[in-house]
Amino acid sequence: MILEKDYRISEIDPRVYGSFVEHLGRAVYGGVYEPGHPTADEQGFRRDVLELVKELNTPIIRYPGGNFVSGYNWEDGIGPKENRPRRLDLAWRTVETNEVGVNEFADWAKKAGSEVMMAINLGTRGVDAARNIVEYCNHPGGSYYSDLRKSHGYAEPHGFKLWCLGNEMDGPWQIGAKTAYEYGRVAAESAKVMKWVDPSIELVACGSSNIAMPTFGEWEATILDHTYEHVDYVSLHTYYGNRDNDTPNFLARTLGMDEFINSVIAICDYIKAKKRSKKTLHLSFDEWNVWFHSNEADKKVEPWTVAPPLLEDVYTMEDALLVGSMLISLLRRADRVKVACIAQLINVIAPIMTQNGGPAWRQTIFYPFMHASLYGRGVALLPVIKSDKYDTKEFTDVPYLDSIAVLNEEKDELTIFAVNRNIEGGLDFTCDLRGFADYSVVEHIVLAHEDLKAVNTADNPNNVQPTAGGGAKADAGKLTALLPKASWNVIRLAKRS
Repeated sequence: MILEKDYRISEIDPRVYGSFVEHLGRAVYGGVYEPGHPTADEQGFRRDVLELVKELNTPIIRYPGGNFVSGYNWEDGIGPKENRPRRLDLAWRTVETNEVGVNEFADWAKKAGSEVMMAINLGTRGVDAARNIVEYCNHPGGSYYSDLRKSHGYAEPHGFKLWCLGNEMDGPWQIGAKTAYEYGRVAAESAKVMKWVDPSIELVACGSSNIAMPTFGEWEATILDHTYEHVDYVSLHTYYGNRDNDTPNFLARTLGMDEFINSVIAICDYIKAKKRSKKTLHLSFDEWNVWFHSNEADKKVEPWTVAPPLLEDVYTMEDALLVGSMLISLLRRADRVKVACIAQLINVIAPIMTQNGGPAWRQTIFYPFMHASLYGRGVALLPVIKSDKYDTKEFTDVPYLDSIAVLNEEKDELTIFAVNRNIEGGLDFTCDLRGFADYSVVEHIVLAHEDLKAVNTADNPNNVQPTAGGGAKADAGKLTALLPKASWNVIRLAKRS
């Protein structure tokens, strides 16, 4: 690999390390909120979970959905708890108690050190509810909804700055699914009035639910035709699995993620050219992760219960490798991907797991996300990589080395993130540190395990965890390291004083 200081991709927006909490399964009830738990604070929030969330240093959390939001009346979750209705959530066939709503979640996010990325319902609702929720959350006072918020004990506005205009509105599974024209119109009109209420907010239009949707591409072009001048981002969602237990193919799936990102950028730029616009639209990859382990178990869950265990994937070592590569893909297009949310945060396809009344622990995927969030702040550098490659049933020319570098100029630190996709053997890694000859290795963190199916559980929470002492060395502008087989590596360098 060759690294050069002037080969810059872009400044990394910290919000690329965002996450997601939906009213789904045990994400909120049993995850965020469990009043009877030994660690619960005065509001019923689990302190043990909060501590783990803080370790991830995630600056923004999307809420309250997800599929859930397309049938959600936000007014159900405000005011005295004893007056809040219990509702059937048709998205996940559960009962929503509404004990946690927008105000409680704002409090929790503040304790977690995060901002809220709020989603509005464009499934069963529209323009009127859109303007009202912005007024309730962001207007200082002197109007019906802002004064209603004050009467609920929140004198100061929440000031949410980033809003999603619905969720996956192209999906037939979505409550109130729409054609591209229908969604484009309601999204444009909602965006207009939301920004009239608070001109400082930024908005995310719903892109395709995934690249495999039959309307992918045409959907983006149509909805952006209506919304381009009103919105700031378009969303992308993707999940990967390894149902056929083909690890080399599974670890190559980020080549598809790169293609997805580049395709959406091309469509955005087509609409920019078509409209002769001076504005460049950015991307919000606000759902991404591995998701497949829990699919069969979810079919057996009793419907219409409160907070059942849904989407509780138990992640393996190989899942952590793919998550590491997905983070690298996001950073590779830091010039256009400005927001991203690992989906989700707690219990539901999540880096953090809990037992009701019991412990909380870190899943395998916790570690690459934490490392990227902590050390991937600054400028993404464009590496020149030469690597041996392999072919799979779905992909050709898959490089064994997947890598990106981040320069933190403020701290005079350089961090290299590297995945060795080779499951058979280690990689001799050499990096030409052009312009970084006065940098030395501070730390080489390695996440690896002999068993690629190894997991962390409540009984064995540290089965898969990173170790220091990977052995990387830098001398006279040349970095050398052995990257163990099937490993995630974080090589941190700092300028010599």
